[in-house]
Amino acid sequence: MRQKIFSLSLILVLAFSAIAQQKRVVESAPNVERLRAHITYLASDKLEGRRTGSEGANLAAEYIAREFSRYGLRRSIGYDTPGMSILEADSPHRYMQEFGYVAGVELAKNNSMLFTPNAQASAPQSASATTQPVETLLAKMDQQKTQAASLDLRLGEDWMPLGFSSNAKVMNAPATFVGYGIKADEIGYDDYAGVEVKGRAAIAFEGTPDGDNPHGHFAQYADVRWKAIAARNNGASALVVIASENSFKDDRLSQLRYDNSSGEAGLPVVVISRQAAERIFEAGGARPLAEMEQSVQEVIRKLAQAATSGDARWTASLPLQKVTLSITTDIVRRNAPAYNVVGILEGSDPELKKEAIVIGAHYDHLGRGGEGSLAPREGEIHHGADDNASGVAGVLELARIFAAERKNLRRTIVFIAFSGEEEGLLGSNYYVNHPIWPLDKTVAMINMDMIGRMKDNKLIIGGVGTATEWRNMINAFQTMTTALTNSPGGFATKTTGFGTLKPFSLTLNEDGYGPSDHSSFYSKQIPVLFIFTGTHDDYHKPSDTADKINYEDEARVISFVGAIANSINIDPTRPTYTVAKSDSQGRSLGFRVYLGTIPNYAEANDGLRLDGVREDSPAAKAGLKAGDRIIRLAGREVKNVYDYTYALGEMKAGQEYEVELVRGNETLKLKITPAARK
Repeated sequence: MRQKIFSLSLILVLAFSAIAQQKRVVESAPNVERLRAHITYLASDKLEGRRTGSEGANLAAEYIAREFSRYGLRRSIGYDTPGMSILEADSPHRYMQEFGYVAGVELAKNNSMLFTPNAQASAPQSASATTQPVETLLAKMDQQKTQAASLDLRLGEDWMPLGFSSNAKVMNAPATFVGYGIKADEIGYDDYAGVEVKGRAAIAFEGTPDGDNPHGHFAQYADVRWKAIAARNNGASALVVIASENSFKDDRLSQLRYDNSSGEAGLPVVVISRQAAERIFEAGGARPLAEMEQSVQEVIRKLAQAATSGDARWTASLPLQKVTLSITTDIVRRNAPAYNVVGILEGSDPELKKEAIVIGAHYDHLGRGGEGSLAPREGEIHHGADDNASGVAGVLELARIFAAERKNLRRTIVFIAFSGEEEGLLGSNYYVNHPIWPLDKTVAMINMDMIGRMKDNKLIIGGVGTATEWRNMINAFQTMTTALTNSPGGFATKTTGFGTLKPFSLTLNEDGYGPSDHSSFYSKQIPVLFIFTGTHDDYHKPSDTADKINYEDEARVISFVGAIANSINIDPTRPTYTVAKSDSQGRSLGFRVYLGTIPNYAEANDGLRLDGVREDSPAAKAGLKAGDRIIRLAGREVKNVYDYTYALGEMKAGQEYEVELVRGNETLKLKITPAARK
């Protein structure tokens, strides 16, 4: 009888222990309903797309901070070291690390545009070409016409300065029509060839001769910034872009906006309505605008085949006689605070707690569209459920789970929700240059970006080559979960301390650089992993909504990230940083050459700063280093990333060029030889 009672008691103890263990596992697993609640709020209309610096983004930051507070995460480390930023415990913005951000631009009071025709226009002009005449282009122009006196154009109705225009005053500048204002050496096209525009106002059509064709010859030159650089490089005093929409207010360029990676153009850049352009062309003795546009496009199409095969260099341009333009641009930048949200969960091991694992995701998105949007028109809320409310929800769930198990933590975990990612990794770049936790004590960074739309069990992991342990660690999880799935007894999955795991269909990429926040950490020689479930048709569109998230599979992804983080946590040996193989030589705006530089995309007007240089690349062989500020490349002045990219597009593989840079207090001139893209 005693033996039976003992056996029954043992069974009951084991049963209750199993129930308690199962309850603990369930509580520590990512919760689908919690994920749904986080994403539904972050992607709601109330937050209006979370554009960096906006009220919606601030609401998102406050939400994340409240969750960190609920889980008992710390706001600061309590001490400061050189190069670090402290989050003050009594700050009204608890958990928030503020960084500067230009939220937009506004018109000041001194904007004006005036065109002055002389009483008599000259005879019609024909297009010029360098090696091949363009007899058919603009051949049938109207005869001389009597013109009106000077005419003020109406701001907002007839014209508008662009957000990246420099503030300047240009008086009585003669005007030259320069087609589409494009210079494309690789296809032998130059709208400025044989045309004198120095000191003149260059007038160009918006867009390209290919229209919106993303696969056309000119697709990479459609952005008006390239037109501005070409105009500046050719000595123009101003660039005037003709709107493509008949209704000026419907044209995308008429909406005053700012790009934090562009800096200033170095000259006034304005857009004018088609009606205003018609009057200017008429005053200059040209044909009606629509006929000119059609004629230019027809000639360009006929010559495109010869030009792309290298048989001709060609251009279409027209000095507008007897017309001068006076332009004054006066734009004020509107600064707004932006925030990273940082919560710290301190480890318990006396030594290992001095080291930290960073788990991060960006919470900003595209607001109501505009820059970065793939929607045909702006104005609709871009909800950003997958990009990247899904990643933020993963950070919050892992913060909750690890906080509940904090007694088992050996290393410290720093949870970060970044802002400014969509504008060029602004928040993460600020963090690594003003870290909360010392970077030399940061052993790894795991970044979750778009983890909510898994299809066919496919998971993409980047950064696998940044630590020698990553591949073996990932393969071990796959092997373990595969064995459990195939084990006798009908086990389809196995519950662990982080919920239900089963093997994924993995795509592993070596590179530690990429278009998300882990890149900022890898540039500081920190091992990284980038977790991503792939793109989809709703990417960067208003239709990226919370109802389309695959919540069950997102929970699995978060369990996987948690298990990886816990493996780093319990291993006394920190991951070993290694230089990863590049996966990106063949993908960069279609340029023919490769330098191996990692540009900093934050706003700049004094040169392009490098976040990193790839090992064994042309840049590394030339002696370039992270932190260098490039001010000239291949004979071109470099003020920002657009100037740099423009110069890159003119370079040829195997040809030596000079690069001038600032390193500390020194100005250096180095020689660099680009490699051909593979």
